[in-house]
Amino acid sequence: MNKNELISNISNASGLTKTDSAKALDAFIYSVTKSLKSGKEVRLVGFGTFGVFKRRATKGRNPRTGAAISIPARKVAKFKPGKSLQETVNK
Repeated sequence: MNKNELISNISNASGLTKTDSAKALDAFIYSVTKSLKSGKEVRLVGFGTFGVFKRRATKGRNPRTGAAISIPARKVAKFKPGKSLQETVNK
């Protein structure tokens, strides 16, 4: 599903116009992004948790040359599904 299909589904399920649904989705994405950027997590009970996790620096290999390279530490955004979502997907 892409963003336009998600907007259509939100519109159909909520009775909002597609324009209002797009604004609502954009506001949701903005809010989650802003929260993650400030280091806070976003918990949606029954759905899941968006969070920022720190990856340690590691050693890797260049697949073309085989040369050893160092991969720097960085922060990554992750999503952990909630119990209800996980049970629904596994049915």
